[in-house]
Amino acid sequence: MKNVEATYLKHQFLIAMPHMADPNFAQTLTYIVEHTANGAMGLVVNRPQELNLADILEQLRPDIEPPTACQAVPIYIGGPVQTDRGFVLHPKGMKFQATVELGDIALSTSQDVLFAIADGMGPAQSLITLGYAGWEAGQLEAELADNAWLNCPFDADILFATPSEMRLNAAAARLGVNLSLLTSQAGHA
Repeated sequence: MKNVEATYLKHQFLIAMPHMADPNFAQTLTYIVEHTANGAMGLVVNRPQELNLADILEQLRPDIEPPTACQAVPIYIGGPVQTDRGFVLHPKGMKFQATVELGDIALSTSQDVLFAIADGMGPAQSLITLGYAGWEAGQLEAELADNAWLNCPFDADILFATPSEMRLNAAAARLGVNLSLLTSQAGHA
């Protein structure tokens, strides 16, 4: 038996293959926050939902009218796990009560980042999600072996400067792949 060293996908994108059957992940681009032998956690970054930052702020601080600009800040469906929990991806540099650096970006999970964004004092670029995607130990590796996903290097421009409906194809294009030309058939030698 060949010894294979584990390869983890932290700080990379997962591109859902066109035949992805799970409705939670069909046609999604997912940023991998953590990936170890114990499992993986990611945030879907191309599925805006009906909510915006103003809607969230009305719940978090009902006594203060959210700035009108907050209505233009989308909230994304980060995944099917803990859909009431918020995550904010932003360029590293600014620190909040709960901020973790992930390569050249950061993840903040405390409410103060939302208030800072609303008040014009937060990061200039951000992506806010509710919920996350989670995989148990070995689950993501099995899905990759079944050709459910492609992975590609993280690109901040795809996350922050590309419209959400174009992110999936932009990530695939980084690999030289046109998703509309792919098939669910896989060959094994």
